[in-house]
Amino acid sequence: MTTMTDVARRAGVSVATVSHVLNDTRPVRPDTRAAVLGAIEEFGYTHNTLARSLVTSRTRSIGLAVSAISNPYFTEILQGVEAGALAAGYSLLLTDPHDDPRHERTVVQLLHERRVDGMIVAPSAEPAAMVEYLARREVPTVFLDRLVGDDHDQVCAENSGPVRQLVEHLAELGHTRIGLVAGLPGLSTTTERVEGYREGLRSRGLPFAPGLLAGGNSEAAGAQDATRRLLAAPQPPTAIITANNAMTIGALRALRELGLEVPRDIALACFDDFSWADLFTPRLTAIAQPSKDIGAAAVRLLLERLAEPDRPPRTVRLPCTFVHRTSCGCAESAPATPPAAQERNPTS
Repeated sequence: MTTMTDVARRAGVSVATVSHVLNDTRPVRPDTRAAVLGAIEEFGYTHNTLARSLVTSRTRSIGLAVSAISNPYFTEILQGVEAGALAAGYSLLLTDPHDDPRHERTVVQLLHERRVDGMIVAPSAEPAAMVEYLARREVPTVFLDRLVGDDHDQVCAENSGPVRQLVEHLAELGHTRIGLVAGLPGLSTTTERVEGYREGLRSRGLPFAPGLLAGGNSEAAGAQDATRRLLAAPQPPTAIITANNAMTIGALRALRELGLEVPRDIALACFDDFSWADLFTPRLTAIAQPSKDIGAAAVRLLLERLAEPDRPPRTVRLPCTFVHRTSCGCAESAPATPPAAQERNPTS
């Protein structure tokens, strides 16, 4: 089995120099680096990261706990996290907490026991036990998508402004009864999107009607039931906004079951764009989140925390984009609409 000593001997350098090349712990002259890398390639040498972690107390690994990995939104976030981690020389350990607070606490502990250097977590609606575990053990952590308080590093998209824009757009098309299928109670994304919904109504002089707000629990089946409830009301909505892409699927199923055609019978707009949204008939008007950028930003925040453990916590919000299609009732030739929000406090 080839050792670091073998590599050093072939390259004509010290073992310490080989270590510096492998670990980027000190600048090495380009010709020396090339000689070391050539010897590594010749021997097929594989660095023993476990042995290195015993010396440095670092494993060069990041734990990622994200629910609903099958959701295209979180899949794209995962791609952003993975790309950022690999670019920085970190591996990724992935787990799914299933939005269950007890399971969330368990999987976070398992990641911690694997000695990851830090974690990126999309918290559940009841994250207190998980947050307390990480804080007590001083595990460097960035919270993703859902916020847990300003005393933590966290990154998410804008939520209230984009939903307000959807409401205002539908109101400008003449709708006065606009329904919202909201997400799982307790999530910051749900709270902020409901706030944006109410802000949009106020801005257009429309009253808030509790009967036009229904909870879909952030899932397709819940949204299907919520859409049926909205449309069974004495004064049903003439337009519906769904608060994530899974709930958009549920709402579409309910509308099909009821024999309603979008947008002829009811307008539809959704938070979360996805790759096949423009393949539906009609094409779905949507808010697009910068999913990969959110993942990449989470990695940057975590690496900064690892480098500066005592720096103040930061919340990063990234802007969304309003994707103007035809399910809202607009014609195909409708002009593009500018971004739904601007980045706010990107470094604070």
